Amino acid sequence: MFHFLIHCSLSDDRKSFTLVELIIVIAIVAVLAGAIFVAIDPARRLHEVRNARRQSDVNTILDAVKKYQVDNEGEHYDEVNDAYELEYSVIGEDALLCSYDCTAVPAVSSDCVDLTDIGSEYMAVVPVDPKTGDQEYSGYYLYKHENSAITIGSCDPEGEAAGGGGTPPDIKVTR
Repeated sequence: MFHFLIHCSLSDDRKSFTLVELIIVIAIVAVLAGAIFVAIDPARRLHEVRNARRQSDVNTILDAVKKYQVDNEGEHYDEVNDAYELEYSVIGEDALLCSYDCTAVPAVSSDCVDLTDIGSEYMAVVPVDPKTGDQEYSGYYLYKHENSAITIGSCDPEGEAAGGGGTPPDIKVTR
């Protein structure tokens, strides 16, 4: 009887994949995964996400400056008021870093616009650029127009072409 069981188990005609078939399937999956990875371009997505954050930060800063102005009968926050008209000024605390030229504007004033004490009811913390900013150099600029309008923009937007190349978007808001 024992011999019969061994014989039956050896004579089963089971279907299975050969090694060549498995290698072909793995190669096809690898090619498809590579094509999808290239199509998704994670580096490009990172640049787009950081630029979206920059756009949000620019709006947050300008909203705070304008709310302050509205709440104070049209008067700008002292640091904004002291900024030179028709000149770009970096938002930050460190005078040496604030003289850094923003890539998005022709030239910046050597004076910083420090918004850290504007008040938590307007802005809890000054936003900083997700890649290059900190409290000393936020990575954002302020431009005061003659007519009391303010422009807030990003100093270092990233190109959104493959690998982060290409022309960077103009990230700014004026009110």
